[in-house]
Amino acid sequence: MAVSRTRLIELIGLDEPAVELVSAATTTHADYAVETMVLRLGDTEVRGLLTRPLNPAGRLPAILYGHSHGGGYAIGAAELLDGRDYLVDPLGPVFARAGYVTLAIDMPVFGDRSHTSESAAAKALLWMGKSLFGQMLSDHAAALTYLAGRNDVDPDRIGAFGISMGSTLSYWLAAMDPRLKAVAHLCCFADQATMIELGAHDGHGIYMMVPGLLAETDAGPIAALIAPRPQLVCIGQADHLTPPLAVARAWADLEPAYAAAPDNLQLLSEPGIGHRETPTSRAAMLAFFANHL
Repeated sequence: MAVSRTRLIELIGLDEPAVELVSAATTTHADYAVETMVLRLGDTEVRGLLTRPLNPAGRLPAILYGHSHGGGYAIGAAELLDGRDYLVDPLGPVFARAGYVTLAIDMPVFGDRSHTSESAAAKALLWMGKSLFGQMLSDHAAALTYLAGRNDVDPDRIGAFGISMGSTLSYWLAAMDPRLKAVAHLCCFADQATMIELGAHDGHGIYMMVPGLLAETDAGPIAALIAPRPQLVCIGQADHLTPPLAVARAWADLEPAYAAAPDNLQLLSEPGIGHRETPTSRAAMLAFFANHL
């Protein structure tokens, strides 16, 4: 079920809004800085949080960070600084100390945008033939445009990272947007048709439902559009959102796309691990970006 990048953009309804920086305030810590900003995406003002090294010299590599779901509607982009119970520790300071500029924005219905429920937002968009995930990905693309345009960022060295919902945000956007040069994603790579077959699909939020998508493609062929750009896939074998059969089928669709560049595709599959980051996956991810960005 291969799909072209152009057709995937049509299916998702990717429609990147114009982006403009409205305001930003910087807080300095011992070895990194945090910028709290407001970005105007189209007609909507959205909170962004950015971490970076202190006093950067020249243009730096950057990470577009997709925050997770986990029912934490009030959290959103704050995950970058506060972490989640399924992360080893907050990644914003870690990325800054490693030399990256990292940006997270509140996705629709999260963080400062949590005044509307996921259900209400998704239903309204579905009635109009659109999806909440399409809106999220469009906003994520706009955040990428802002990040690439900063004078402290090298636009040719931008990667994407996320866990859970952030995982899907990261690799789906990378499939559609070649500006992302490398992507590492955790805990959400699985063939969705198999998830339905196994009765496991209902563990995902309604945000992720894209009308008509599975008639034409699925997770593996979407991730295959990233090739030959570097891609790291991390899953836990005991994760109910990535059942082994669904992962195996998605991987079978993805791996052939890297036949000409096999070293650019990595899979970390951890026995007995559920829906969470581990010290092993953290180390693999940091080594991956150090190697490719």
